[in-house]
Amino acid sequence: MFKMIGLLKRKPGLTHQEFKQYYESHHRVIGEKYLTGRAVKYVRRYLTGFPDIITGKTPEQPYDVVLEIWYPDKATFEKTSVELAAPEVAAEIAADEDKLFDRDKNAFFYLDEHESELTR
Repeated sequence: MFKMIGLLKRKPGLTHQEFKQYYESHHRVIGEKYLTGRAVKYVRRYLTGFPDIITGKTPEQPYDVVLEIWYPDKATFEKTSVELAAPEVAAEIAADEDKLFDRDKNAFFYLDEHESELTR
C-alpha cells in the first residue's frame, strides 16, 4: 500500500463549518470522480484545536484537515498524478480549490509507516 497525506488550510474568510460543508458536499465529489478505480481509500480528517493544558489558550491551527489517499502501489499513485495534471482535469480541480484552500499553506507528504502493536 502506498499512502500520501495532505495538510490543508482553509481559505481566509471561511469558518471551519463552512469549509467542512463545502469540502464534503462539493470538493469531495470531485476527488471521488478522479480517484475511483485508482485509489483504495480517500479520507478527510477534520482537525479541531483545543486549549493547551498549561496556558489554556487555543491557538489558530496551522491546518484544518488531514487528507489521506491510499493507493495499491507507488506506480498507481504516479500514474494517477499524471492523469490529474492533464489540463482539463487540473483546471477543474484548481478552480474548486480556489474556493476552499489557502494553497500557499498546504503541504503534501508520502508516508513511511511503522506500527506498534499495543495489545497484550
